[in-house]
Amino acid sequence: MSKLCEPHEFPGRLIVVEGIDGSGKSTQAQLLQQWLSSKGVRVFFTEWNSSLLVKNTTKQAKKKNQLTPTTFSLLHATDFADRLFYRVIPPLKAGMIVIADRYSYTAFARDTARGVDPQWVRDLYSFAIKPDIAFYFRVPVDISLERITSARMKLKFYEAGMDTGLSNDPLECFKLFQGEVIRQYDMMTKEFDLHVMDATERIVVQQRQMRATVERIIGDYLDRKNGGSRQRGAAQAASGEARNR
Repeated sequence: MSKLCEPHEFPGRLIVVEGIDGSGKSTQAQLLQQWLSSKGVRVFFTEWNSSLLVKNTTKQAKKKNQLTPTTFSLLHATDFADRLFYRVIPPLKAGMIVIADRYSYTAFARDTARGVDPQWVRDLYSFAIKPDIAFYFRVPVDISLERITSARMKLKFYEAGMDTGLSNDPLECFKLFQGEVIRQYDMMTKEFDLHVMDATERIVVQQRQMRATVERIIGDYLDRKNGGSRQRGAAQAASGEARNR
């Protein structure tokens, strides 16, 4: 766990968004990416369970509902490791900002809620580096469920936590499972210094708060990047004037 508790050594910055399904974290991450890009900052975006190394395997296993909690955890850890070393660290080395839609904290919350030993999961992700900022979008289960079911008719098997056997009713199982995931997130806020966001607030209010936090914590990085952009712009303008004379 030492890497998750100590600042990383890369010139770039890592920003993470966390929260249960329906928390609105992905929307906020995309808005933040657009804002940073508008300031001339290079941004790389990555999301959970997107590594081509295991994506098809996970998809096929999900279709057959064959994943045990431990197998699920190992597959996601493999996905995470592949993306971290080949998709996250290289942009950080290049001085970019990386925005990660879900990080190791997702595994700590979900896997533990499925009954996996919390220390075992933490040890499994011991190679993970510490984010510069980690946002946790907290939303009540009922609101999360309302948002999801208003967008589609049916809950997904693992999304509802049906593999846990907490209930045979998908809606009830979702509430019980995601309620436990929230409890795990709540216990992690101090452990990993997660910035708790009220995900019931208006989108514009949440985004304003995110931007203020980003400017407060990595303002020196943004100033250097903006300064570099201004200097390049001034140099280009001067060069253009010289050619016109």
